[in-house]
Amino acid sequence: MEDVRETLRIVVVGHVDHGKSTVIGRLLYDTKSLPEGAIERVKRISKEKGKLFEYAYLLDAFEEEQKQGITIDTTQLQFHTPKRDYVIIDAPGHKEFLKNMISGAANAEAALLIIDANEGIQEQSKRHGYILSLLGIKSVYVVVNKMDLIDYSETKFNEIKHNMNEFLHNLHVYPLKYIPISAFYGENMTERSKQMPWYQGEPVLNAIDLFEKEKGLTDKPLRFPIQDVYKFDHRRIIAGRIESGTLEVGDEILITPGNKVTKVKTIEYWVDKDQKDAVSAGMSVGITLEHEFFNKRGEVITHTNSSPLVSDTFKANLFWMGRNPIVKGNKYKLKLVTQEVECEILLIDKVIDATTLAALEGASEVKTNDVAEVTIKTKQELSFDEFKNNQNTGRFVVVDGYDVSGGGIISGLVKGAQTASKFADENGEVVINIFDEYFYVLAQGGLNKLGARPANFSAGDALPIAGETYSYPEDFDVIDLKSKLVVKIRKAKLERLVGLNDYSYGSVPVIDTDGAYIKIESNQDFEKLVSEFSELDNGKKLAAFSNKWLDFIRFKRIVYKNSLSNVEIEYYI
Repeated sequence: MEDVRETLRIVVVGHVDHGKSTVIGRLLYDTKSLPEGAIERVKRISKEKGKLFEYAYLLDAFEEEQKQGITIDTTQLQFHTPKRDYVIIDAPGHKEFLKNMISGAANAEAALLIIDANEGIQEQSKRHGYILSLLGIKSVYVVVNKMDLIDYSETKFNEIKHNMNEFLHNLHVYPLKYIPISAFYGENMTERSKQMPWYQGEPVLNAIDLFEKEKGLTDKPLRFPIQDVYKFDHRRIIAGRIESGTLEVGDEILITPGNKVTKVKTIEYWVDKDQKDAVSAGMSVGITLEHEFFNKRGEVITHTNSSPLVSDTFKANLFWMGRNPIVKGNKYKLKLVTQEVECEILLIDKVIDATTLAALEGASEVKTNDVAEVTIKTKQELSFDEFKNNQNTGRFVVVDGYDVSGGGIISGLVKGAQTASKFADENGEVVINIFDEYFYVLAQGGLNKLGARPANFSAGDALPIAGETYSYPEDFDVIDLKSKLVVKIRKAKLERLVGLNDYSYGSVPVIDTDGAYIKIESNQDFEKLVSEFSELDNGKKLAAFSNKWLDFIRFKRIVYKNSLSNVEIEYYI
């Protein structure tokens, strides 16, 4: 039996005229994914109209094929590489794009953000970056197009990279790569460009093969929302659809909200041939439990070691399509998997106009087709996940009266003020300052630290490994001797946390929680480091210990600035 090929969904965003359509057209052309005769037809039409052939016109060829009844979706274009198949999501306008997000048609796993090298970063470019942050997309490449218009200048490319990083990091969007290209001339599209020998990275087609696909639903933690409970003879059968993970007879489970713990007694079946001891994501099943609790629709069954978030207040990105505006303080019905509960919009942090993407602070309502960052309060506690960790249990709809009028994705719990970034998973958390910037301010004659905007990073999250005054390799470890935890960073993403006792030095660079390089090159060095730290007397010998083991400027540098105004963040979102 032939293996099923992997499919990755990529959304392409960019300012008008920055070459988004040309990039997509070129990808379709270079991978031979176009309908038969499309290229010749576009060339003929271009010639008849006295225009030069452009790869952007190939998207029009797809539209023409669709009108003729051929099954090609103009907003979801397909191509393939030897590694896997791709679906390119390209919505023609902001309103359509937002509607696709709500319907689930644009659950992109990765993104390409297109920037015109000649025009540079435009306001619309930043707004598209904001859309990526709303969606929680972790795998992002910034593609700097039209490099031919700036004579393939490395200096201008680096300037765009620095300015875009400064903005995107503020949104918690951390591009994995910046790729300089000329889509029209095919430079750095399928092969490394001879025009830009200074660029040592992969061309676009090779780079997208490096995107790592998210775990499948079966590999995610168990999420089994209860749809109903049925009484048969002496059995109480809990029925529902498994949204993610796997479940076996004998598994210890947690039922939330309520935190009831029991075990799976049986997985029910109608006929003998359907008998199973294990079920997984996508299956509708009925089970019985060892203990007879009062269970009801809306509760969520999970494993005890991977519980969901439980709260009556959370942050969300809300997309509104109702006939009437959604108003702060009004009552609505919220539906999340099988949970249905009354809710209200407690706070509208920001409203984004869907047509212009202009931001409005402190609004009291969200109008039709707009998107907003909101705080929602529900009448009872809900079980849910952040959308970035589980789309099925992190997405909800809002009902106004009898109409489904909007939808949203959960961005996190409501927390108090956070002053530092954290790496965290089920093994614990490590507070870090490795992304802080250091500037020597000439007007003051002294060194200033600009703290990174606090963020919480979990497994799979992309990290801002390069800033203006720091640059870390793609693979490194962060050791926190105080909490006795080690953070493993691989391919510029947080992989996992491990205990100090379970860690072995593995030849990748090691830093401390402030970004200083730790001078170890073997397991013997590592063991000596830990031993000497444990012998410190209330920190009295900490300076000598630090001077021996740490090199603060291995991955950092000091940048001179005239004044503090040069280093202040433009604005936070």
